[in-house]
Amino acid sequence: MSNLSRRDCLLATAGLLAAAGAPSNARAGKTPPSGGRSIKLCEVFGPGQQDRLRLARQIGLNYAIAGVTGALSRVRREQYAETIGKIKSEFDAAGLKIAGVESHPVPAEKIKLGSEGRDQEIENYKAAIDALARNGITMICYNFMAGLGWYRTKVDAPERGGALTSEFDNREAIKQGPTEWGAVGEEKIWSNIEYFLRAVMPVAEKAGVKMALHPDDPPISPLRGIGRILTSAKNYRRVMDIVPSPVNGVAFCQANFKAMGEDIETLAREWCGKKKIFFVHFRDIEGKGERFRETFHDNGPTDMARMLKIYWDSGFDGPMRPDHAPTMEGESNKNPGYAMMGKVLAFGYMKGIMDGLRIPYE
Repeated sequence: MSNLSRRDCLLATAGLLAAAGAPSNARAGKTPPSGGRSIKLCEVFGPGQQDRLRLARQIGLNYAIAGVTGALSRVRREQYAETIGKIKSEFDAAGLKIAGVESHPVPAEKIKLGSEGRDQEIENYKAAIDALARNGITMICYNFMAGLGWYRTKVDAPERGGALTSEFDNREAIKQGPTEWGAVGEEKIWSNIEYFLRAVMPVAEKAGVKMALHPDDPPISPLRGIGRILTSAKNYRRVMDIVPSPVNGVAFCQANFKAMGEDIETLAREWCGKKKIFFVHFRDIEGKGERFRETFHDNGPTDMARMLKIYWDSGFDGPMRPDHAPTMEGESNKNPGYAMMGKVLAFGYMKGIMDGLRIPYE
């Protein structure tokens, strides 16, 4: 069945289940009674986004990824655990369990650039890892994009029906010239990440907190003068070899690995099999690293049903969220990629596939 198209796969499987009269307790969306593994569907939210937390529950989510950087940046290290506890209580009250945090738990720009003050940021980072573990939060999705985070040259490109999506064209990025940080070579970034990993990874391993490293987005180097290193599977293997640890792993943003030109099916099988994928960003693009655009989850070129089956068959049972969706009619585009209507569509699409393929999720 994995060789069928997405549409054929869903229709055929739905028909088989209906013909077999599958009992209601066999629904993939229900957690297995034995406590067996399942994929944890989730979305990222910050503290105080009560309307979005309610919407998440209304569409059937039980898990969330929290953004805590802003909250922790305003308090002393001694207050980290208490602050995270309050955020956790807010999410608990909404009916959502925090499956991890994303975008660094504390500010980390000096760490990534290797500038003065990075040791202070590293000490903050260690304290944040401990505070997260004390609150039962055991996954950090972090990145090492110095100076520039995820970056696009256009955020209002037309998608299906006039929806707005983002795109990247390196020719346009080159026209914008270097950033305020000037030229930063790849070897400098490699030196900085090694310094960080050797300081932080032993703390994470002791605390039982998985460090899921997100790819550079876009995965090209240099980007406006700044070297980027998370641009290939080869470089990821190098990172994991710097400090070998069961908690040194990957946030598998599949569209980024596709933009690198990697075989995402083979790579997902390999790293899931090695228990190195801690978190999946489920999204699609048209194009490659030098030029690409975001698509809806149901109209891109990747066989998304096949990818979900590969994750499951290869042993993945962690958190997964649909990253970057177009902005739809009636929504503000002030935060491109993170409006909610496209995410609602994505979750329905993912649940339909997973129900059809009997992939357990919760």
